[in-house]
Amino acid sequence: MIKVKNPIVELDGDEMARVMWKMIKEELILPYLDIPLIYFDLGITNRDKTEDKVTLEAAKTIKEYKVGVKCATITPDEDRIKEYNLRRPWKSPNATIRTYLDGTVFRKPILVKNIPPAVKSWKKPIIIGRHAYGDIYSAFEYKVEKPLNLEIVLKNDNVSSFSVHNFDGKGVFMVLHNTEKSIRSFARACINYALSEKVDLWFSAKDTISKIYHGYFKEIFQEEVEKRRDDFEKVGIKYKYFLIDDAVAQLIKNEGGILWACMNYEGDIMSDMIAAGFGSLGLMTSVLVSPNGEFEFEAAHGTVRRHYYEYLRGNPTSTNPTASIFAWTGAIRKRGELDDTPEVCNFAEKLERAVLKTIEMGVMTKDLQPLADPPVENYVYTEEFIKKVKENLEELL
Repeated sequence: MIKVKNPIVELDGDEMARVMWKMIKEELILPYLDIPLIYFDLGITNRDKTEDKVTLEAAKTIKEYKVGVKCATITPDEDRIKEYNLRRPWKSPNATIRTYLDGTVFRKPILVKNIPPAVKSWKKPIIIGRHAYGDIYSAFEYKVEKPLNLEIVLKNDNVSSFSVHNFDGKGVFMVLHNTEKSIRSFARACINYALSEKVDLWFSAKDTISKIYHGYFKEIFQEEVEKRRDDFEKVGIKYKYFLIDDAVAQLIKNEGGILWACMNYEGDIMSDMIAAGFGSLGLMTSVLVSPNGEFEFEAAHGTVRRHYYEYLRGNPTSTNPTASIFAWTGAIRKRGELDDTPEVCNFAEKLERAVLKTIEMGVMTKDLQPLADPPVENYVYTEEFIKKVKENLEELL
């Protein structure tokens, strides 16, 4: 058994993702690693019970130990509040952790030889760097029920106000914000990640329309890139700014091998588009990287609610655990790097190879079967997939 020196912070989650998480840990991690895990239950019922204090405690612990691994969690809407009898609509745990660590989320597809991308030109991974602060995720929203005059009042040494809109009836409005510190941290994180991966860096916004808000992002990115110009030239990569609509058009014709830095909302959307283009959200990794060197790994997909209901009925499901396995391997590899224990990193590499070998043998879950080339006649259930990964892992160890 391989000894892991320092702890990994484990954040459990919800529904089918939680079920798979337990299988992965019991079948593919704990039999091979003597690993200290600091466990937090971020399931929705425990977050409700603790008034979401558990999420903040988990974030603080990741900051202390540097590496966390997270299962997918529910961000409750009105239906979920009723379903789980929650006291209030708790915030997204991911948003809470991102804000506390001031981190940037990087999402990268897992390439498999027999799952060709839907976009023929894509040959290399397209990594999405998503800004992790502000915009609509921490916006003030208000529903207007009767005529009113909307003004913005600014208070510092002086008081000034700006008229925004005169409502003559019902409507809605939203106030967004961001900070220079967060934007600059985002830019620096993307630059560092692009340099480490040796891939070109794109940043996109809509400064032709939002000349101040989006323009501020563009300005800060350019400033930070200029500071690292020599580093870009040394590793042979380039920085390009695009209007967001142009970036989407250019991406369809690009072969990949780039890091596309996106603002918060756009990153949320485009990461799902990239995942679908490369096969499935089940083949998409996600890592939150803070400016101070903290890392939190997770799958890019959600809790797989529909499959969970089938599971509760006692029916087997073919839910893809690949991205969740890669969340574990990402955290294990990073722990090994920080602890200078190459045998730990080596285990992570072998587990990933075992997963890829399994899919490339034609043993895959239902989401991947229609995408396979050459075609695969039958798909397997989650337990069967994990069992085959375990067999392939045993051969590599």
